[in-house]
Amino acid sequence: MSKVNQNEKIEQTIEVRPVAGRIGAEIRGVTLSSGLNEETLGFIKQALLKHKVIFFRGQSQLDDAGQEAFAKLLGSPVAHPNVPTKQGTEYLLELNSTHGGRADSWHTDVTFVDAYPKASILRAVVVPEAGGDTVWANTAAAYDNLPEHLQKLVDGLWAIHTNEYDYAAYHNKPDAAALSRHREIFVSTKYETEHPLVRVHPETGERTLVLGHFLKRIIGLSSVDSAQLFTLLQNHVTRLENTVRWRWEAGDVVIWDNRATQHYAVNDYGNQHRVVRRVTIDGDVPVSIDGRRSVIRTKVPASPQAGSATA
Repeated sequence: MSKVNQNEKIEQTIEVRPVAGRIGAEIRGVTLSSGLNEETLGFIKQALLKHKVIFFRGQSQLDDAGQEAFAKLLGSPVAHPNVPTKQGTEYLLELNSTHGGRADSWHTDVTFVDAYPKASILRAVVVPEAGGDTVWANTAAAYDNLPEHLQKLVDGLWAIHTNEYDYAAYHNKPDAAALSRHREIFVSTKYETEHPLVRVHPETGERTLVLGHFLKRIIGLSSVDSAQLFTLLQNHVTRLENTVRWRWEAGDVVIWDNRATQHYAVNDYGNQHRVVRRVTIDGDVPVSIDGRRSVIRTKVPASPQAGSATA
């Protein structure tokens, strides 16, 4: 069978259903595993580039090892630089609401390093009866829909991203334990990295905005101007037209292009239990419109005194 005929056969058996106008599609007719054939895998990769986020229902056949094995088909899995992996796994990060795992602010994964992940694969293990949805935003569409004069302004700007961001500012009622945990684990090594506000996507050529809660300040602006411009741009990213919202079911798997999206885990489920597990795929160093590459400026292990002072 020719490659053309193989692709036609795949398109007949796999259904792609857009979930929102500018971002997100559900893919049906695929059982995710490390044994996917090249044609199906290529179809998934192209769908990811086009839709930015792709959703798969009913993937309960995947366990931790299966998720990690499947991830290797998309690239080289990479562990979080600071947060320990789930016991018994190589790369898997568990977000467990019982232990404070609630990523309830807009962000792109791990932008405090230079080559932050190109993709993330999230699997739902335990979901609340209601609530606990995740929302994604398309940062390429956000850039495309900026007024031209605003595009010209941001095209040449750079910003500092850090994991030592103001955790309390993004949470209405941060408790001392959460702040201490954030300091002792998430900032066990402090990173500061310079990224362009606009990066060129290495596969699609699209221009995408690099923002989110790890952004500390925009270089060359006062703190006031930096904060105001950040808010303006971030509001463009998270306009409802640029977003898609997913209601989780246990066994769902979601893959997103981390170079062209932000996401937000909605923290509306109270004391209900929620567990999701993530594997990230190693990325490339962002390149600005004029060809400059992102660079790490600071990588410093936190002192024991710094950790205890926050506790």
